[in-house]
Amino acid sequence: MTEPLSASEDRGVETLRVLIADDHDLFRTGLRNLLEEQGVQVVGEAGSGVEAVRFVREIAPDVVVMDLNMPGMGGVEATRHIASVAPLTRVVVLTISDEDGDVTDAILAGACGYLLKDSSIEELMAGIRAAWRGESLISPTIAAKVLQRVRATSAQPDIAEAIRSELSDREIEVLKLIANGKDNALIAAELHISPKTVKNHISNILMKLQIDNRIQAAVYAVRSGIV
Repeated sequence: MTEPLSASEDRGVETLRVLIADDHDLFRTGLRNLLEEQGVQVVGEAGSGVEAVRFVREIAPDVVVMDLNMPGMGGVEATRHIASVAPLTRVVVLTISDEDGDVTDAILAGACGYLLKDSSIEELMAGIRAAWRGESLISPTIAAKVLQRVRATSAQPDIAEAIRSELSDREIEVLKLIANGKDNALIAAELHISPKTVKNHISNILMKLQIDNRIQAAVYAVRSGIV
């Protein structure tokens, strides 16, 4: 297993810093080579969820590429720990599973990207870069699965009250459109505002509601019952 670089060794380097968490040595090696060819700095490799959390505490990578099925602490639990101890480190799930339960558990744990292992390197890089920017790259199909599962649970009126007290009327409009699966361009067109204004509204929504990304914002809105 490759040991992580210390924070002091790579301080000042502006390249994207990634930790790979997967229990298969050959897969990690292949993925490291692919990412380094794309100019990514792979700062460590973890073979389990426990190692991934430890490495995140030690080196605070920008993004963790996380497998779900690992011995001991799995990817979902590791993602939950990382979201708690290092909120600026983003998690992109890269797994073989497209089972509804795995998808929704990972997203609700705090992952801001969910890709399958048959994705192209271009798709993976798009997901990693989106995560690095604090955005989420989750296919509409997967997002729909997450929201469908959340809708099946009972609404929480206290969340609706928090949304109405924290957000402006325009921000609530934007939040509802996010929950309906609209991207920034569609939201801008529907509300007759610029995409940049939409982005600003979304940043304010995330900050005010203290959540990490738009898929979590959608989950929050659906749970509240406002959509």
